[in-house]
Amino acid sequence: MRSRYRSVGESSARRNADLRSVDLRCGFGHPTPVNPAAPILLFDSGVGGPTVLAELRKLRPEAPVIYFADLAGLPYGEKTEAEIAARVAGLLGRLSERFAPRLITIACNTASTIALGMVREVLHVPIVGTVPAIKPAAALTKTGAIGLLGTAATIRQAYVDRLEAEFGNGHRLIRHAAPGLVQAAETVLRGGTPDPAVFKAAAEGLRSQAGGSEIDTVVLACTHFPLLEPQLAEALGGGVRFIHGAEGIARRIAFLTQGQEFTREKPDLALFTADPDQIAYLAPALRQHGLDRLEPF
Repeated sequence: MRSRYRSVGESSARRNADLRSVDLRCGFGHPTPVNPAAPILLFDSGVGGPTVLAELRKLRPEAPVIYFADLAGLPYGEKTEAEIAARVAGLLGRLSERFAPRLITIACNTASTIALGMVREVLHVPIVGTVPAIKPAAALTKTGAIGLLGTAATIRQAYVDRLEAEFGNGHRLIRHAAPGLVQAAETVLRGGTPDPAVFKAAAEGLRSQAGGSEIDTVVLACTHFPLLEPQLAEALGGGVRFIHGAEGIARRIAFLTQGQEFTREKPDLALFTADPDQIAYLAPALRQHGLDRLEPF
């Protein structure tokens, strides 16, 4: 059987190629024909990925899905680039070997901006990544001032600098690290009520910077953040539009899997690197997205 890995040094020139508002490249060619029961694997650092899954369900409702949440590694945004790259590559390698997915989606901006190139080099499976949706935001803004909310690890990446230079159309991109929003989203999914001060701080973090008062478009550069759009809209005030990449990611997955057969032999599965007690709190929210089996990894 052909290995699903390739050596890191074999294709290192690929790492910095092709910048897009949502990174829509697939990885190396997948063998055909595809096993109809082979799942689509969604990988996230937490439970923000259902924002992508919800859009995928609209286009590929018949596709078997495995959702993986690295809760034990949360928050990624406070880790070093080396820690994130090693963790993501290691986990995806184990998941690929165990479940043989037809396609992997890294439904996490932080993991994608840091580790996407590495995992594409070593895994023989199409991989769709998630990066800040600067291109569509630049097309929508009327004032020329765009806000970007993300984790600290995401907003400091040179990858984001290059996206801004390539697709920002000369507009001002005002970045703010809002790690508190990740925990707020996790709280919402567990049925709790987050502290309103978290949303006020995120809004002030953007508005207080030069040109911040003119922001009319905000890029939500974390898959957790769309879960908090109503609270953020209230904190930022009227007239602000929010952009994230979930719909574009789902369209790309649908394109890469067009013509393939799908068979769901078991209920869709959610896996977690977490204590089973933590998983129980998430069960109601995840079952709303068709993830009926929850297991530790």
